[in-house]
Amino acid sequence: MIGNAMQKLTQSDLMSLEQYAKQRKDFRAKVLEHKKHRQVHLGEHATLYFEDRLTMQYQIQEMLRIEKIFEEEGILEEIKAYNPLIPDGSNLKATFMIEYDDVDERKVALAKMVGIEDKVWLQVADFDKVFAIADEDLERETEEKTSSVHFLRFEFTPEMIAAAKGGAALAAGIDHPSYQRELSPLPANIRTALIADFN
Repeated sequence: MIGNAMQKLTQSDLMSLEQYAKQRKDFRAKVLEHKKHRQVHLGEHATLYFEDRLTMQYQIQEMLRIEKIFEEEGILEEIKAYNPLIPDGSNLKATFMIEYDDVDERKVALAKMVGIEDKVWLQVADFDKVFAIADEDLERETEEKTSSVHFLRFEFTPEMIAAAKGGAALAAGIDHPSYQRELSPLPANIRTALIADFN
């Protein structure tokens, strides 16, 4: 039996622009509460925002609203763009953001952080670290600098997933020469939210 976390979004899952306008306030509140348990801050400048079906549904609804897209072709294009960010049962998917308020500081940092997106990892108990597979949709870095936003996929073995579901601790970190952070173990609320993605 395929759990809910696995199902990709289809057009029938989405509200019309009119429906969404009526329900947006409540839906947004629900999503923001949901997202609170899906953020992992790695130091003050890097954050993993773990995506799932609900966060992607919200993203698509917001895009349709902003772009005023109501034709089927446009809606299907948005679904096609965001569905790959929904976990498939054996993985976790996250938007990885490098955040600096100061533009000049950010520029300097991104130049030092080339390749950082490949050095982000998650770990179940004492298993090997699982390093991210980054930006499968498009190349986001140049030789001079990395991007401030990356999309990451973490693939886990069946043994790791079984251990995680069985209560093993999860940890996250970054092993990059210019930015090294570790959060171990992840807080219980985040762990619980992420384990649900392994359905």
